[in-house]
Amino acid sequence: MDGTTRPASVQIRTKLEMFRTGLGQSFAEVWARDDLNVAYPAFLGMVYQIIRASVPLMEAARLEAERRSGADAICGPLAAYFAKHIPEERHHDVWTLEDLGAIGQDTDAIARAMPKADVAQMVGAQYYWIHHHHPVALLGYISVLEGQPPSVAHIDRVQARSGLPDAAFRTYRYHAGVDPHHKDDLDALLDSLPLTQREIGWIGVSAIQTLQSYKICVDRLLDDLD
Repeated sequence: MDGTTRPASVQIRTKLEMFRTGLGQSFAEVWARDDLNVAYPAFLGMVYQIIRASVPLMEAARLEAERRSGADAICGPLAAYFAKHIPEERHHDVWTLEDLGAIGQDTDAIARAMPKADVAQMVGAQYYWIHHHHPVALLGYISVLEGQPPSVAHIDRVQARSGLPDAAFRTYRYHAGVDPHHKDDLDALLDSLPLTQREIGWIGVSAIQTLQSYKICVDRLLDDLD
């Protein structure tokens, strides 16, 4: 079976694995730090800046897909997927702020702070592709953010080494439980859509851009911590 005859989800996941190493190494540096009581809240603050855009991004993609659905066979089921997934992701930014508040962080200041340019670039590319190319590109972004959820064992290690309370890990633990199911839902969608190799390529470009941008965000976090 050549690459173009494999299911779309397999093609995209295979491409991601080719580029995921750098991001994994950057995250490994975060989790290896001795000051996890400082590094973990900083990580949560970065995550907040990213996930506050998740629902608005999907809303934009859903509306664009609905607009195109009469002339594009991909867009009807794509809009339906976003309509289902949006409620599953709603308020996760609020939960993250609450987790930060539970360990004494100034959540008002975090919410008011201007997001880092690296985060804006990571998210902003998706808005551009949604409105000026095709909303299916957002599936590449989602495949990165939900495609490799943390394990419970990993979270247990981070919590133990940080000395932080359970309340700081509520949202992180929640994603460890639900993201494997979201990954399966996304793979099922990818394999059910009438995607051509051209469109699979679009999703792949979005995924690789997201991986590379996410690594820049994590590297910036490490620089700030030092």
